[in-house]
Formats: sequence, C-alpha cells, structure tokens
Amino acid sequence: MSRIKVELRKDQIDTIKEICKSFYNNSGELINVLHKVQSTFGYLPAEVQEIVAGELNIPVAKVYGVVTFYSFFTMLPKGKHPISICTGTACYVRGAEKVLEEFKKELKVELGETTADGKFSISCLRCVGACGLAPVVLVGDKTYGRVAPEMVKDILAEYHESL
Repeated sequence: MSRIKVELRKDQIDTIKEICKSFYNNSGELINVLHKVQSTFGYLPAEVQEIVAGELNIPVAKVYGVVTFYSFFTMLPKGKHPISICTGTACYVRGAEKVLEEFKKELKVELGETTADGKFSISCLRCVGACGLAPVVLVGDKTYGRVAPEMVKDILAEYHESL
C-alpha cells in the first residue's frame, strides 16, 4: 500500500501540541503522548509523528521506532468497523488463515488495509484468550467464535445493514 500524504489543519496541529504540552513536552512520556494522539486522531501518520518529535525535542526516527515497535499503534487509518482475526496457535490450527482469506476476498483489501468506503479494515492479532472458541474474529468490540469461511458474508452483512 502506498503512503498517502496527510495534510493537517491548523486546529489538528494545535491539538497535537496541546497533548504534548499536557505531558510537559517530556520525551519520557512519548508512549503516553502517542496513545493520547492516536485516540484523538485514530492513527499516527508520519506528519503527526513529526509534530510530536518536534514538540518533545526528539528525533523523528525515535518516534517512528516506537510507533512501529508496538502493535497497538498504527500508521494507517482503521475502518469504522475494524476486523481482527486471531492467528494465535489454536485459531490458526482451526482455520483462521482460511477465514482471513475469505474476509480479504469479500472486502477486496489486503491485510492492514481499509476499504475505499472507510467502513472496514483488516488486521491480525495474537491470542484473544478465547481459544475454546477458535477461530475467533473481532469486529470492533464484538467477538465471533468458531468462525468458518462460509460465515464471513453473514458477519459482514450485519455491519452493511447498520450503516
């Protein structure tokens, strides 16, 4: 997926600066700052990382390193209904890969991408602690257990109808 340049408005830049200031522009608070910024904007594109780095007086490479190291952070916008397929051992053994392939086919997106309409995004995660329900899929905060590829259309239909 090619990188899209994000044009930040003045009010967005001011919000990022305010968040940094709320942590006293302390570089030791980088992770907390990034959490707060991501919860405000939904993701952390390069342009946002540059402002955070400037405000905390640290290299952009350090911010980028933290963003890419921790799986909680994302540099890509997530869909209105983020879909996460568990690929932990139990889910994988019970067919999570086939379920993932079916979601990709139905939504016509690759792992880590968001549909053009912004409704869905797909990601994988490791173990949600519901191994007895493997394979497990999360759509937002809703958990689906024992998911088979033929269930994917019905799961997506729930969210198409609610929009």
